[in-house]
Amino acid sequence: MARTKKKNKNKKRKRLSNVAATILSFLAIFGLTALIVVGYVVVNIVTVMNGDPVLNLEAEKNNQNQTSFLYATDADGKEIELLRLHGTENRIWVDLKDIPQNMRDAFIALEDKRFNEHKGVDWKRTIGVMIVSRYEGQGGSTITQQLVKNITGKNEVTFVRKYNEILTALNLEKNYTKDQILEAYLNTLYLGQGCYGVETASETYFGKTVGELNYAECAVIAAITQKPYSLDPIKNPDENRNRQLHCLAEMLDQGKITQEQYDEAVAFDLIFTTDDDYVPSAAELERQKNKKEATNNKEVQSFYVDFVISELVSDLQKELGCSSKEATNMIYGGGLKIYTAVDLDVQKKLEKIYVNKTNWLDKSAQSSMTIMDYSGRVVAIVGQAGEKEGNRVLNRAADSPRPPGSTIKPLSTYAPGIELGEITWSTYINDSAIKYNGKTWPKNYSGSYGSGRNTTVQVALAKSLNTVPARICVNTLGTDTAYDYVKNKFHISTTVDGEDNNPAPLVVGSMNVGITSLDMTAAYAAFGNGGLYYEPYSYFYVENSQGEVILDNRDNTGEQILSPEAAEVMRHMLETVTTQSYGTGYNYKTKGFTNYAKTGTTDNNYDKWMVGGTPYYVAATWYGYDIPKTINTSGNPAGAIYKTVMDEIHKDLADKEFEDSSEIVKRYYCTQTGKLASSHCSSKAAGWYIEDNLPSYCSGHYTEEPTDTPDEGNDTPSDTPAEEPTTPIEPSTGESGGEGTGTNEETQ
Repeated sequence: MARTKKKNKNKKRKRLSNVAATILSFLAIFGLTALIVVGYVVVNIVTVMNGDPVLNLEAEKNNQNQTSFLYATDADGKEIELLRLHGTENRIWVDLKDIPQNMRDAFIALEDKRFNEHKGVDWKRTIGVMIVSRYEGQGGSTITQQLVKNITGKNEVTFVRKYNEILTALNLEKNYTKDQILEAYLNTLYLGQGCYGVETASETYFGKTVGELNYAECAVIAAITQKPYSLDPIKNPDENRNRQLHCLAEMLDQGKITQEQYDEAVAFDLIFTTDDDYVPSAAELERQKNKKEATNNKEVQSFYVDFVISELVSDLQKELGCSSKEATNMIYGGGLKIYTAVDLDVQKKLEKIYVNKTNWLDKSAQSSMTIMDYSGRVVAIVGQAGEKEGNRVLNRAADSPRPPGSTIKPLSTYAPGIELGEITWSTYINDSAIKYNGKTWPKNYSGSYGSGRNTTVQVALAKSLNTVPARICVNTLGTDTAYDYVKNKFHISTTVDGEDNNPAPLVVGSMNVGITSLDMTAAYAAFGNGGLYYEPYSYFYVENSQGEVILDNRDNTGEQILSPEAAEVMRHMLETVTTQSYGTGYNYKTKGFTNYAKTGTTDNNYDKWMVGGTPYYVAATWYGYDIPKTINTSGNPAGAIYKTVMDEIHKDLADKEFEDSSEIVKRYYCTQTGKLASSHCSSKAAGWYIEDNLPSYCSGHYTEEPTDTPDEGNDTPSDTPAEEPTTPIEPSTGESGGEGTGTNEETQ
């Protein structure tokens, strides 16, 4: 019995020993991890604090004072000034020496009373705010920290953001004087009514320059900072008055004003610019006159200028690592010289047609269009139909993706199939639906599941059948390959992984988000330039205020996304969309020039597309409604707009043709089998092929061996195939894929 008790005690001691060891191990690991983290943080803090300036206050100041210029090249090759850009924010930078001491004292007393003592962070206040929601009437952020938020525009409530803000504040205090920091702060903070900085706030609320304000008025301006809308002295005078009195009390308590000055400021009768008894000074009347003239003379800028600005905001962030706010400030006030890529003549003609809605079938419908050359240059862009009424409004061409309908097919099925050698111009595929998740899918535009007859790839493309590309996508390529081409080869930026990697989006264009006309134009350019993809650009290069080139598109190189021969075969196939009477783009080809094109229509006729190119330009047109609804007009309105624009911009251009490489050949194929025709085949049609991927010769219509070169004879066959075979090849079995529905475009 005693022995058993002893064993139990030993077991308990052993278990306790194991638990203790586990706890000690955990504590050791935790301690080591904490030590590593603390060490990293300390090293990071020391490195940032003692490093080069994280923010350039001098550049911030310069960005407020210098006008940026946009240039373009006219039809004679002469460089002309297109537009001058001034700040979108109502801001006038004033040097600290021109800001009265009473304004400086009001902000320091209210926002950061230990501003002149701390090194960027008031640790006492910061810890106090952690304990209670407010500390001595002030928040936890110092003036230096608030300046970081003003410049970067970053204000999200996260630990990482706060940590970086503190490091940046410490860095600023190491690299700049208190006067430089205070000057930047007083010129960048937001003070309601669209005012940035104390000068514009002084003019807006009191009709005076900042140097003319007294203690009471300075306290009013300082009081706005905490909540610019709630503490607006004109909209919410009572709330502002309470905060103003608190500011004056702090100034008195901190010895910045005397009791007499305090009493005088509290009793001062404030008069705002909106009061009935407000009388503007002569200087204010002159300012109002100049502002009115500037407003009246200000023209609404084109969609192209809007597009340039949007591209610059994005590119400056990527290339210089700045925030969106910093990039915008640089564009509007950084003295940049921006050499745009616009073709003024093409842009003017495009805008005129869209403003007047020339040949519009429904005046209430919307549309957008992008026009490019074959090296990525966006020569013209328009984002709406009708008169443009503002700047940087919605640009449907670049910013409003819409379902592409059948315009997706060349990108997802036909081009990959030709590139990979899986199909040719005359490959016969059965025009019939497949089994997909237990259902029959898809239907053609006619509403049927196909004719059940074999048809060539070229005819299927020109007629815009759904069944044939569905078979190519699911049975031949596989959805992964088709999706890879759309996303990674043709660089459609709006694809959604897991959603668009399915047959329905890839075959009939029922994408989760859609595609913009900008992305579509850039993708289709590859069919006219030998298989190269160029990222679209709106400017050639940009210089900063010192004349240094900071952004440059002049030496852009294209990415070879298709072999030249595959791209050229695709272009010839797409030409039949406009040259053959059964082609869906037959009525919309550009006069006098070779055209390649593809039309598109989405479910319920919600969207219409026309994408195509000539030897000069490639373009994409979308037509529909902002709130999708059925388009009840006949034909394809997008095609009609495309034709109107392209006819107009090509009117005076010299003849020009696409050039083919020596790697593709024109051959005649048997319309009964899709194989190369022999002299004994009774029905032939012409097609284009990659020389290394020619079909075999037809063996079903003659008794003699075929010759190496088809006998064209005296009767040259046309490009239009004869009647397709009445006995179809049976479709393969075992199809698989995803579910989807979709319509296609009309056949005329």
